[in-house]
Amino acid sequence: MDNLTHTLTAVAISQSGLNRKTRFATLTLILAANAPDIDLLTGLKGSVAYLQYHRGISHSLIGITVLAITLWGLIYWMARKVQPKPGLPLSGRWLLLAAFLGTGSHLLLDFTNAYGVRPFLPFSGRWYAWDIMFIIDPLLLALLIVGLAVPWLLRLVSEEVGARRPRLVPGAVFCLGAMVALWGIRDFSHRRALSIVDSRTYSGEDPQQFSALPVVVNPFTWMGVVETATAFHVVRVNALDANGQVEEVGTFEKPQPSAALAAAMKTRAGKVMLNFARFPWVQVDESEEGYRVSLCDLRFYNDSARSRSFTREVELDKSFQTRSQTFYFAAPLRK
Repeated sequence: MDNLTHTLTAVAISQSGLNRKTRFATLTLILAANAPDIDLLTGLKGSVAYLQYHRGISHSLIGITVLAITLWGLIYWMARKVQPKPGLPLSGRWLLLAAFLGTGSHLLLDFTNAYGVRPFLPFSGRWYAWDIMFIIDPLLLALLIVGLAVPWLLRLVSEEVGARRPRLVPGAVFCLGAMVALWGIRDFSHRRALSIVDSRTYSGEDPQQFSALPVVVNPFTWMGVVETATAFHVVRVNALDANGQVEEVGTFEKPQPSAALAAAMKTRAGKVMLNFARFPWVQVDESEEGYRVSLCDLRFYNDSARSRSFTREVELDKSFQTRSQTFYFAAPLRK
């Protein structure tokens, strides 16, 4: 998920009661909730390194444990050197819990979307994804902002008129409860969409693997991606449709084996993309200079913009030697 969602979730956890257990609870939660994204720094080494290491070891169970303990140690050490005001004490145990809740919430939120996580690194590089939430989900953000902002605004008004200040706890509890409720609705809808996608044949072929992926805002509309023996099919699914109909968005045929394709897949970029992509669709275009091999992951296909995200293009000469490699987070679809 985006870092604003991670931060607001951390604030909601803190305001639900943890911030009254120890000093620096909110700070610890916010830092811990964003700490796993330290792997974004791998992007400084290029797009291939970013794709290879993002949501890697820092998003694993071992990684979030190390990050939580490290943050706890630093903040606890810093907090003991700060002269405390009378009131809330400093508790190492509650601070440690805040650190683990922060890094754990990050892993859970990232698991809910289609990008997924690799929680068992370094022992297993397998990706796991719930596929129920959009990476930047406006509905979830709106629920978090309303739940946190409304009680705060009411408190400001109460202070001005001299009335009793309302507590912030109900708003925080609303945020967390609304998040869980949204997950439940989307999970129910997701299961229905998967059932619809699996119940059909595509150009006379049965699905070999398939997914239902979320779209922005509407929790009942899904993009289905289906792999058959000869092609990938992208369809639009309405989970509330009693007839279980799907709308065909696009069919992407698999390429025939070729020397150019084999050479492109042996490059480092090709290997990284194949490890990342759940539905890897490849195009091979020949020209007078050589070949251009494009590999994209169709779970990030945008039918409205007709674009493909997370695309690796490899330029080869006639001897199948690599001339250049380019990575696009979003690229126009070529037909």
